[in-house]
Amino acid sequence: MEKVRRLAMISLHTSPLDQPGTGDAGGMNVYVIELAKRLARRGIEVDIFTRATSSLQAPVVPAFDGVTVRHIHAGPFEGLTKHELPAQLCVFAREVLRAEAAHPVGHYDAVHSHYWLSGQVGALARDRWGVPLVHTMHTMAKVKNAALAAGDRPEPVARLIGEEQVVDAADVLIANTDLEARQLTELYDAHPARVEVVHPGVDLDVFRPISTGDARRQLGLAPQGDVVLFAGRIQPLKGPDVLLRAVAALLERRPERRSRLLVPVVGGPSGSGLDKPQALAQLARDLHIDDVVRFVPPVSQAELATWYAAATVVAVPSYNESFGLVAAEAQATGTPVLAAAVGGLTTVVNDGVSGLLVEGHGAQDWAGALLRVLDDPDLRVRLEAGALAQARSFSWDATAERTLAVYELARTRMRESV
Repeated sequence: MEKVRRLAMISLHTSPLDQPGTGDAGGMNVYVIELAKRLARRGIEVDIFTRATSSLQAPVVPAFDGVTVRHIHAGPFEGLTKHELPAQLCVFAREVLRAEAAHPVGHYDAVHSHYWLSGQVGALARDRWGVPLVHTMHTMAKVKNAALAAGDRPEPVARLIGEEQVVDAADVLIANTDLEARQLTELYDAHPARVEVVHPGVDLDVFRPISTGDARRQLGLAPQGDVVLFAGRIQPLKGPDVLLRAVAALLERRPERRSRLLVPVVGGPSGSGLDKPQALAQLARDLHIDDVVRFVPPVSQAELATWYAAATVVAVPSYNESFGLVAAEAQATGTPVLAAAVGGLTTVVNDGVSGLLVEGHGAQDWAGALLRVLDDPDLRVRLEAGALAQARSFSWDATAERTLAVYELARTRMRESV
């Protein structure tokens, strides 16, 4: 059997070309484009199908050598939330099938879908094209609903049912971590033989060690003092409010630290955070810490790496993460991570070695963990060295090699089942 030559990758609800950190764009966007780039370097032609969200987007965009992004018109360009997108699945699927029909039979060798909406389309393409479906969940409704942040909306029943259908349809499911693999088998009854663990990666050319002093000079920050950074989409799931409450508790204990503390929040509103885009800024004012909090709009990957390097510690207080790309990227710059002990973060962060894991989301617990890092320069030096070592175990090249092996496994299994 020939190896995979052409791959259809489906990322319906968010384009890999979108700026991570705002709207629905986040770690999945980075995952899709970085994986596609590495696969293309190995001689695979990758077409990424995504929904058009602007009339200005060209239907076909050559993103990188061997990687083409195809914008599919399905529904109005703007204003649709993820919860409204299921109504556009039929139109999107029809256009994906139409694009493939313009080529000779057997154009694609496999389909790799991302997130459950894409999996629904991928399942149809699988059956129509006679090629295997590999699916990556990225997040799962049953996991999210079991650990909702205060004020967040539970995922709808339609998504739970849709995810179960995708799990049943996929030839192979890719899990980001061993924990996610167990969740797929225990919560979704996925057969263990159809679940493969492939860790996402980090672009180690972009996220690399930079001296704190150089990074702060580039960003115009004071060379001295403590910088506690949050990066990511501003929504309850990511827990930025947890960090702000922890900072307020820290300053109540140690008011003398106020003059040397900066808390940058890098990102934009997303998900249910769009309902109240100013809520986090208002919380900072209510907690009387708006003088130390700085809101920074989403930035490029290169500038984000500089922010990580400028930080004393990066906080990831999420209520759930299937992997935790922010933690991995921050560690690659040599910055320790303070993370919630949930989901994939327990894999990405080596507790006590590359950062600290915090049980729960209580303000006092997080304040204590912050002070532990900020007050102990020897601990920080050890964590910085451990962060670099931990990050080296995550690379996109390794992710691509492992994913290629999964594609071949999926093709073999599909052939054997015929």
